[in-house]
Amino acid sequence: MSMDIRALGYLRIETTKLDEWRTYVLDILGMVEAAGSTDQQLNVRIDDRAHRFQFVAGDSDRLLAAGFEVANATALAETAAALEAAGVAVKPADAATLADRRVRDLIHCEDPSGNPVEIYWGQSQDHTPLGTPYGNRFVTGDLGLGHVVLPAPELDETLAFYERLLGFQLRDSMKLPPVAVPTGKPGADFYWMHFLSPNARHHSVGLYPGALPPGIVHFMVELETLDDVGYCLDRMNTAGIPIASTLGRHSNDHMVSFYAQAPGGFQVEYGWDGLVVDPATWVTKEITSDSLWGHQWNG
Repeated sequence: MSMDIRALGYLRIETTKLDEWRTYVLDILGMVEAAGSTDQQLNVRIDDRAHRFQFVAGDSDRLLAAGFEVANATALAETAAALEAAGVAVKPADAATLADRRVRDLIHCEDPSGNPVEIYWGQSQDHTPLGTPYGNRFVTGDLGLGHVVLPAPELDETLAFYERLLGFQLRDSMKLPPVAVPTGKPGADFYWMHFLSPNARHHSVGLYPGALPPGIVHFMVELETLDDVGYCLDRMNTAGIPIASTLGRHSNDHMVSFYAQAPGGFQVEYGWDGLVVDPATWVTKEITSDSLWGHQWNG
């Protein structure tokens, strides 16, 4: 039974620094506060969906869920059945969860590295103008919200979960030296990192072959213009937010981007001009350099 996941639809993040995130996403990243926000939870819009991010006040800084969208109720039922047939524990959402996520139906599960996954259909839209603070526009639609890189210490099993079970296409892989994966399994000469997607965005998920306490390495949002990226870089520098990686162009998805430290021990990538591929003709490759130019990592 093949699954029909369409996109990375939303991310939910628990934070001990909700006030910092509020300033970071609204004033620096140029996103918009969404309906349903409270003093304990910030819902965030970047397009016509009710929300794409939820930041929830809590006792730790961690990924609560990566939400993946399927087309309809039939697709969700088929996905749940295929997961259960493969031995993956599936939990249906309760009514409060559906109301919070603004979706018609949803299931919870975990990938083999323990990353929390939610699969859903029927997210509500917000038809009011987005009104971003700087006139910036995000690239979403059929490509989903952007991408997320997840820690995957159980790399082979986790790759099989996304590629063979969920039906993502493996776009390319890269060898990382042991120094880049301090939490990798000992004794390896190198570690593979994998990039996959269920749609035409070059990658919606990256799998990093080690453990990381927040359960997320970074998330990426894509902007419509290079100037949108440059203006945000200026805002980051003005605010004194540490730039984790300078502006550069990636070798695999051709994204021109920078990385900034985010509240909670991981990073945000802010980019432009990402590669849109034809899945029917794509050939999986090995990349041998992270970037064509730039992306000098600080520290």
